[in-house]
Amino acid sequence: MTDISQYKVGVITSLEPCGSCKKSSKTLQACKVDVGDEKEITVVTAAPNVRLQSRVVVAPIGSTISKDGEDIQVTKATVGGIISEGMLCDSIMLGWTGGAKGIAVQVPEHFELGAAPPSSKPRMDGGGSKPKEDIGPAAPGLFEKKLTKEEKKKLAEEKRKAKRAAKAAAKEEKDK
Repeated sequence: MTDISQYKVGVITSLEPCGSCKKSSKTLQACKVDVGDEKEITVVTAAPNVRLQSRVVVAPIGSTISKDGEDIQVTKATVGGIISEGMLCDSIMLGWTGGAKGIAVQVPEHFELGAAPPSSKPRMDGGGSKPKEDIGPAAPGLFEKKLTKEEKKKLAEEKRKAKRAAKAAAKEEKDK
């Protein structure tokens, strides 16, 4: 199992297409990622889900990733003609359940830049990290008992009487 404490949470500050992968026809993108250090790092990726301001997990230079059961140290490499200073992690690299190979993981905004990623996949909606808001009372009628036919008839008759009384009052007001 790889030590994910070496990895860092970062935010993508710029994206630039930089060609395509030689092994497959996937489009490569050069990402500038702010990982909380003084200088942003450049990471070249084929992950299709990267967007500006996405909060991602980066394996920086010097960290170790596990590929096919073998530990490999991340080094500076030229990919698509651009020097890459790390890798964007997918859920398999982090040992999370769910997610797919080659899809960069995204974490919620409450994870600080430069912090180690969580040990399990976080919920993007905050999933329990914030107190639940009171949603207020139930909508009127939602849990009320249904009326019987007799009760409905009685209610309808009362409404008709009220309507007649209102008409009579309006007619008296008009006649004055």
